[in-house]
Formats: sequence, C-alpha cells, structure tokens
Amino acid sequence: MCFRSLLRPGRASMVIAFAVICGVVLLVEHRATTLHVKELRADVYNRVTYIRSRLEGNVNGDLQLIRGLAAAIAADPAMSQERFSTFAANLMQTSDRLRHIAAAPGLVVSMVHPLAGNEKALGLDYLATPVQRDAVLKARDTGKLVLAGPIDLVQGGKGLIGRFPVFTNLDGKRRFWGIVSAVIDVEAVFADSGLSAADLPIEVAISARDAPATDSVILGSPDLLRRDPVVVEASFPSTSWRIHAAPASGWEQPSPYAWQVRGFLLAASIFLLLPIVSTGRLIEERQRHIGELSRREKQLSRLSRRLRLALDTSQVGVWEMEIDSKDLFWDDRMNELYGFPADGRLRDYTFWSRRIHPEDMARAEREFRVAMEETGRYHSEYRLLLPGGTIRHIRSIGTVYRDFGEPARIVGVNWDVSADIALNEDLKRAKTLTEARNRELETAKERIEFIALHDSLTGLPNRRYLDQVLAEHVERFAKGEETAGLLHIDLDRFKQINDTLGHAAGDAMLAHTARILRATARAGDFVARVGGDEFVVLCRRPRGNEEEGPSYLTEFAERVIEQVQQPVNHGGQECRIGVSIGIAGDTDAVADPKQLLVHADIALYRAKNRGRNRYQIFNDVLRLEIVSNKNTADDILAAIEQGHFLAHYQPQFDADTLEIVGVEALARWNHPSKGLLPPTAFMKIAEEINVVDVIDRMILEQTLADLASWDRQGIAIPKASVNVSARRLNDDELIESLRRLPLARGRISFELVESIFLDEQDETIAWNVDLIKELGIDIEIDDFGTGYASIVSLMKLKPSRLKIDRQLVLPIVQSIPQRHLVQSIIDIGKSLGIEVLAEGVETMDHARILKTLGCDALQGYAFARPMSAHDLTIFTRERRWRAAS
Repeated sequence: MCFRSLLRPGRASMVIAFAVICGVVLLVEHRATTLHVKELRADVYNRVTYIRSRLEGNVNGDLQLIRGLAAAIAADPAMSQERFSTFAANLMQTSDRLRHIAAAPGLVVSMVHPLAGNEKALGLDYLATPVQRDAVLKARDTGKLVLAGPIDLVQGGKGLIGRFPVFTNLDGKRRFWGIVSAVIDVEAVFADSGLSAADLPIEVAISARDAPATDSVILGSPDLLRRDPVVVEASFPSTSWRIHAAPASGWEQPSPYAWQVRGFLLAASIFLLLPIVSTGRLIEERQRHIGELSRREKQLSRLSRRLRLALDTSQVGVWEMEIDSKDLFWDDRMNELYGFPADGRLRDYTFWSRRIHPEDMARAEREFRVAMEETGRYHSEYRLLLPGGTIRHIRSIGTVYRDFGEPARIVGVNWDVSADIALNEDLKRAKTLTEARNRELETAKERIEFIALHDSLTGLPNRRYLDQVLAEHVERFAKGEETAGLLHIDLDRFKQINDTLGHAAGDAMLAHTARILRATARAGDFVARVGGDEFVVLCRRPRGNEEEGPSYLTEFAERVIEQVQQPVNHGGQECRIGVSIGIAGDTDAVADPKQLLVHADIALYRAKNRGRNRYQIFNDVLRLEIVSNKNTADDILAAIEQGHFLAHYQPQFDADTLEIVGVEALARWNHPSKGLLPPTAFMKIAEEINVVDVIDRMILEQTLADLASWDRQGIAIPKASVNVSARRLNDDELIESLRRLPLARGRISFELVESIFLDEQDETIAWNVDLIKELGIDIEIDDFGTGYASIVSLMKLKPSRLKIDRQLVLPIVQSIPQRHLVQSIIDIGKSLGIEVLAEGVETMDHARILKTLGCDALQGYAFARPMSAHDLTIFTRERRWRAAS
C-alpha cells in the first residue's frame, strides 16, 4: 500500500505533463497545417501555370502553322488542290493535332486535306450554313482569326476550329479572298499539354471565360469549381479559358510536420514517464520471466515427445560424437542400422568405420574429415556391409557445434535409403527404356514425315513438300532475301511406253528421269515429282546473284532434254522418251513468286504445242497472249449468253444447171466493238473453253428457223449444211436434243471434218452418226483430201456428199497433175455413190473444169460469198449468180 501511494503523485505529474505537451502539440500542428495549405496552393499554382503555358503554346503554335498557309494562299490566290494538299500535308506532319484543313475562296469550300473522308465538305457554302455563318462573317469583318470550340466532330471526338480570313493585295488593293479553316484535336492538345498524364498530382477543370460557371466546363468535373480551386486564365485569339486546379487528394491533406510534433510529444512523454514506467516494468519482467520459464519447460517436454515420435516413425537414427575423443553416442535405431545390439553402451569411431563398405571407405572418411575440419556441415551417402553380406545404403547428415566451455561436437542423423536407391535404379532403367522408345518413335515420326513429303517411287519431294518450299520462298522474296527460277518438266511419249511396255517400264523411265534431274541440279536446288510424269525443279538464289539465273535455267533445261532423250534399255527393250520444259522466274519484269508454278505450267503448255522435246520461257508475250485469250474467252461466253453468234450462208450450186441446191451455214460472231468476225478469230479459244458444241447448236437452231422463213416466203433452198464438232458428236444427249427440233428429212446435213473418221472410229461417235441418219439428217465429209480418211472408213460411214477441200481445187486451172488428183477423188465418190461438191471455186474457169471432171456441185466466191439470211433472200430473188456466171 505504501509503495502504491508513493506512485500516485508520479502518475498525476505524468498526466499533467502529458496534457501540457498535447496542448502545445495541437497549437503547433494547427500552424503547420495552415502553412501546409499555403504551400499546396503555391505548388498547384506552379503546376497549373506550366500547363497553361503548354496549352497556349500548343494551340497558338498550331494556329501559327495555319496562318502560314493563309499567307501562302494570299500570295498565290490561284493555288491548286494538289499544291494545297502538299502544303497542308507538311503542316499536318509538323503537328499531329491538326485533324483537317479546308480552304473556302468566296466562302465556298473548294479545297480540303485530307480529302479521304471529307469529300462531302467540298462545295459547302458557309453563308448558306447557319452553324458556320456567324463565325465566318466575324472573321471576314474583323480581318482577324476567330477560334471556336471545343465542338463535337462528326468523325468522333472534339475539336477547335480556327478560321483565318485571307486578303489578297493585287494592284495595291486589299481584297477579301475567303476563309482558311483548320480543325485541331482538343484531346490531342490536352494530352500534349500534360492534362492526360496518369501521374498528374492535381485535378484540373477548364471552363470558358464568359459562360455560366456550371455550363462552361470544357474539361474535368464542374464540382471542382466549388472546391476553392486555384484559377489561372489561358488566352487565345478571340477567346480565353479559365483553368481551375486543386490537389488530386484534396486540400485536407495531413501536414508533413505532424509526425515531427507527435514525435516531440512522444519523446517528452517518455522522458517524464520513463522512471515510473521502468520500475513497474522490472517487476512485470520478473513475473513474465518466471511464467516464460514454466511455459518453455512444458514446450520442451511436448517437443521431446514429438521428436521421439517422429524419430520412431521415420526410422531415423541419431548420433553424436565428441570430435577430440572420438566418443560416439548412438541411439537404438543407429545400433539397429549398423547391426549392433541396442545395449546403450558408448561407441567409438571404429564401430562406424568397420561397417563401411570397403569401396566407399575412402570417400566416406574424406567427407567426414572435411565436415569436421573445414565446412562444419556433413552430408554423405555410403553403403554398409553387414554381417551375413547384407548391403544397406545409408544417407547421413550432421553439423558441428560447440557449447561454451565444452569441446567441439558433431551431431547428426542416419536413415536407410536402400529402398530409394532401388527405386532410383528402377527409374533409371525405365528412363533408359523410355528414351530408347522415344528415339524409336522419333525415327518412326521422321519416317512418316518423309513418306508424307516424298514420292515413294523416286524418293523425290512431292507436291505437298513443294507447296511448303514455295510458301517459304514467297516470304523470303517479300523480305528481299532471295529470288528463284522454276522448271516444270513433263515427259513426252511416256503414255505410249506405259501402254505398250507396262507400268514397270513407265516406273523405270520415271526413276531414270529423277536420277538425271538430281545429277544435273546444283546443291540447294529443289527437285520434286508433282504428278504422274511431271517434275519441278526450284532454283533459289540469294538476292544479288540474279545474273546467273536465266542462263543457268536454260542450260539446265538443255542438259536435261539432251540426257533424257538418250535411249534406256528396259527388259531388253530400248525405250526413248523426251521432255518438255516450262521455265518461269521471279527475277524478270513479270516477277510474281506466288505464280511461279502457274507461269511455268503455261510455258510448258506452249512448249508442248510447239512440238515437244523443247523448253519455253514464260515472258511478256505469253502473259499478253494469256490475257488476250482470257478476254476473248470472256467475250465468247458473253456472246453466247447474249445471242451474238449468227448464221451466215454460202450458196451451193448444181454444176450443170447452176441452180441453188443448198447452203452451208457458217458461224459468225457479231462482236460489239470489232464487228463481224469469222471462225478463225474465235474457234480455237472456243475449243479450249469447250463451247464449240454450244455454238454448233445455236447455228443449227438459227438455220432451222431461217429455212422455215424461206419456205414461208416461197424461196427454194432445198437443204442446209451445218458444221458439227467432234465434241458434239461425243455428247450422249445429242440425239435427244435433235429429236426435240423441227427436223424435216433431207433438209439438214451435218458436215464432219475428215480427221474425225479414222479407220478405228470412236464407238460413241459411230453410234451417234447412225442415229443421226435415222433422224433424216444427211452426213457430209468436209475438207476431204486433207485428213486421214480411207476408202474403208468412207464405206463404213456412207456419207451423202464429199466436199473437196479448196486447197486441192485452187491449183487445177494451172496444174494438170492437180486436176488429175481432183478427178480421182470425184471418181472415188462416183464409184461409191457419193455426191461430190468442190469448195473454193474462185473463178468461172474453175467451174467449167470441175463440170468437165464430173463434179456434182460447186461452192465458192465465183458465185457468192457467205451472207446473212436477209441478204440471201434478196440474192435468191434477184438470181444474182446468173450475172456472175
């Protein structure tokens, strides 16, 4: 009680001292807060003044650029759109805040940059646009720049619009020219002025100077205007803005001096209360130590029980050795591990060393010695050789320590890792087996990939591999790293060998060609087989080595052609093949790496057309021919759809009476721009796009319609001959389509070219010809004497008429042998009961000679040229051929 009563005055003094200190601190803290607010306002003012300077500089700088454009226009009032765009583009490169610039001479917009997206602005009359008129008139009347905005832009975002009046000074007179306007991106201005910075420590709001406070905010929150902000004014031509700023975290920030004052309070309190507190703390510390000692004893007991349980469970043996005396303590588990009885007796170093496997002894002793003498930490694995020859793997760890006044000791644990070692050995064996299997799988994968990308017969890369290499080349070509040439190779006479000697011979020819290509190619050339008898060689070269490209490709082609055409012995048979090669490169004027294979294929097609066993380089001529053929093909298809193919007719006359015995229907193309075109202008392309049969059908239908028209008019046209292509004769639906037509027996003849009828006729053609005859349609052989028809084929076909080709007829006036030849043909026809008509009768001398030779009918320019149905009607009524004869 006495001690406590002595402490009461000390406590009262401590409370009084504490109260005095708190009062002083509150006063000082209030003054510090006031000073801090002043410093904050000064800092905000400095920052917002810097922002204002940048804002004014950015806007006025952009306006100054436009002022330069206005001055250029004043100096050159007739400035063109091109020069205006160049000038404006330079300005917009100088400042990326300029969105677009427009010039309006006479207040009508006639020039805009950029033009893309602003086309609708062209022709805008400012006086007719209420939104623009007042600002424009203000600029004109004041003669000064007028700045408006920010306003919402149609393109998105907000912008400032600066309008510059332009006055010219011609002949000493100042005249108003028009307006130059520019749109400045407000967001970009704010960003370049530092207002969009993520780490900006102040909050900013911008308002127009003369507008109501809450409605005039251009940037930021209107609420900032009511938080006592720092205000500065930014001046611009014809307007100004107020910039309001406050700290981002508000004015109510704690003073940086607060903690100093509080520290002073803490120090004073400690100084006054330390003696009192120290005495109480000593007593409390003693009681705490007593309690802590009791708690630790209990904790040590719990830990000992837990450690014993852990050691028993983990089968870990504990050992400790005094380093100087080598006295060794082992627990029961250690004795069990080393094969000694658990008798609790002390052990020495020899108990450990005598159980170490002889092969591990030197290493184990070295590691133990290093731990004791150098590192202080021990970690080792070794084998024990127990009585009976049992091997046990032990892992041992330990650490050296020294208690005060005691000798150095090392304490550690041992545990049996024999099972782990065995498991590791199993895992190693499994890993080795897995790695071997992985290598097998990798080999199989590589083999599968090789098979997928290579031809099984020749071992060359296949089309899939070629596509990958071409795709890689296209990328490298685009990067300017390489160029390439490509040879597309096709075997000639390969099918004949396959058909006559069998596929084994064909395979031998393919393998032979592959060997030649491999031997001829340089290192780095890519050789592939892409089809049945087609190969491709891709020659890639680094950019800069293009000079050798064309010559290397042609030399390569010549060597391949020369070597492939050499005879090859297969199964006792001498085989000869050839090659046609198309060459394309991307180092010439028509370079297109994506089209290399297409171009080479086109060149190959041309090489085959020129006679095979040669090469052709893709060039501008081929390209132009392809374009021309494509345009012609497109026009032909359009002409078919629009009915531009017409039938013209050339009359045929009786050789004795010179009366009309029929007409030949000839196809003409009524081209919209080129006029009337003969078959030589379109038939080859029509054959390539497989529409000849369509044209044949159109001419046949027109001929039938014209025959009906002539019959109604009383004009005697006994029959009409119509040309029919081999493709149409092969059409399975030909007969069915003919049956739907109004065919009169004996009025229509089909002219077939002689080359269709070889001795071995196509079964479909022969079948259709027989059915055509049953429909009452006569068969005529056209251009007889120029093809391969034999007497046997004529006897099988039994045509109603032979038409002697004009090449045989033209020379008969001057050539007696030629006349005898024609006589022979006429005699053959007579002997087989076939009517004979001569084509190409150019003069009446031809007509008289052919009549003398016994020819039945005549056709040629001596009597009439091909003409339209209308012209033929007039020709027949007026019998004009009589005048010609």
